[in-house]
Amino acid sequence: MSKRVAVISPAPTANGDLHLGHLAGPFLAADVFTRYQRAVGREAVLGTGAQDTSTFVVTTARRLGTTPEALVADSTARIESTLAAMGIAVDGFTRDEERFTKQVLRFMGRLHDEGRLVLRPTRFPYAPGTGEYLVDGFVRGGCPNCLAEGCAGLCESCGHPLAAGDLIDPRSTENPEEVLELREVPVLVLPLEEYRERLQAYFAESGAALRPHMAQAVAEMLARPLPDFPVTYPVSWGIPAPFPETAGQCINPNAETMAWSVYTTALSAEARGEVLSADDQLWWPESGTEVVYFLGFDNTFPFAVAGAAMLLALHDRYALPARFVTNEFYELEHQKFSTSRGHLVWGQELADRLPRDVGRYHLAATSPEHQRTNFGWAAVAAVTGARLVEPWNRVAAKAGRWAGQTLPVSAASREAADRITERFAAAYGLDSFSLGRAAETLAEQLGRLDRWEVSDAEAGDFCHQVETVLRNAAPILIDLAEQAGVGTRLGRGDRTTGITVRELPRLDGGAV
Repeated sequence: MSKRVAVISPAPTANGDLHLGHLAGPFLAADVFTRYQRAVGREAVLGTGAQDTSTFVVTTARRLGTTPEALVADSTARIESTLAAMGIAVDGFTRDEERFTKQVLRFMGRLHDEGRLVLRPTRFPYAPGTGEYLVDGFVRGGCPNCLAEGCAGLCESCGHPLAAGDLIDPRSTENPEEVLELREVPVLVLPLEEYRERLQAYFAESGAALRPHMAQAVAEMLARPLPDFPVTYPVSWGIPAPFPETAGQCINPNAETMAWSVYTTALSAEARGEVLSADDQLWWPESGTEVVYFLGFDNTFPFAVAGAAMLLALHDRYALPARFVTNEFYELEHQKFSTSRGHLVWGQELADRLPRDVGRYHLAATSPEHQRTNFGWAAVAAVTGARLVEPWNRVAAKAGRWAGQTLPVSAASREAADRITERFAAAYGLDSFSLGRAAETLAEQLGRLDRWEVSDAEAGDFCHQVETVLRNAAPILIDLAEQAGVGTRLGRGDRTTGITVRELPRLDGGAV
């Protein structure tokens, strides 16, 4: 077992607050997994941040009539606030800061100095009216792989890279009527095809652990020649590329992935008191760090394929990530969340309307792990009321009959407690991690305890199992567990022979 686990959830673009799609997808999962790792005695750090270098910052700022810099500052503050409001306990949060920029330039400089980057002419849509080359958020069109419509960079539908010059019928996102030209510009690229065999070997070792959609996408990508991955773009927004052959260009934001991952891991460890000899120390193979990503499916290519290739290009200087846990889209009333159309629910709104534990439980119960799932306010009341709030309050009231008394716990109850812990462990463990099954396990156990007609002779066993369920639910129900004082440490081999019964707190269903 490794010394520590570094949990990473990719930084969202700093062009707005977090909506429920962000929270129900990677962020709550990363938080719950990190809390569970600590509960079973492993050292764990959790890192994320806000990405300011994306072209979507520029397009959003123009649409809102503000500056990119002002938008980044406001969005970063909102993202941090929403994470805190939902109990996502991030250790290292990255933002627009000089230390991060230096880490990116150091990482890219090493690739450049070792001859891993190649200058190649690359096609980009060109807007004659502004004299700008259009990439990522500046241009949209059809995906040549799956034909879905979207912006350049990454296809949200099939997960494949979507080069701006390969779009079907490319159109400017800001001036869709403008006739675009395709022009070649020399940019620095990482020739991914050189690493395809090593990537195939890497995923052959870990492929069985990938969720099906990601496994399909990776298999598709690696079954054909891989494209060149642009490391620099002919745009003015982003981190300026320091290379003389690409003067005036910036680093492709999607190429920052590994440099950012290294940085957020260091920041996270330092926040927990660790002193590092170098920013990349925790990624050295000898450090024994197990890196686990929780990310949206559409981040598969930049982190798992291009990102892994960048690490391979540096001669085994860094360990490869141990696992990628993906999620699908979370929908609102059966339509994709859309900031531009105002079709969304902000995370802060959920935090304002629901007690934190109730919101976390609902997002866990409806997490889009393998397919798109749906959010609706009516469903919140139905799901959380019937599965969590009402049964918990009845169970807590039942246990309250013996509050303050010290009661015996039988061997049968100790065995039941171990079974409960095993059932939760099956949902929290990395090989089969599932927020949905953790929430389902909690609901099943509460239902069982709610139906139990407890005699005085069974009271100690009942109260013992109530506390066991709550302790195992603590990675999700963070406030209830703390208020009840049951602790968070988990392990098998329950040795409880007696219990002093606590008065347990109740849950409020909130304003839904």
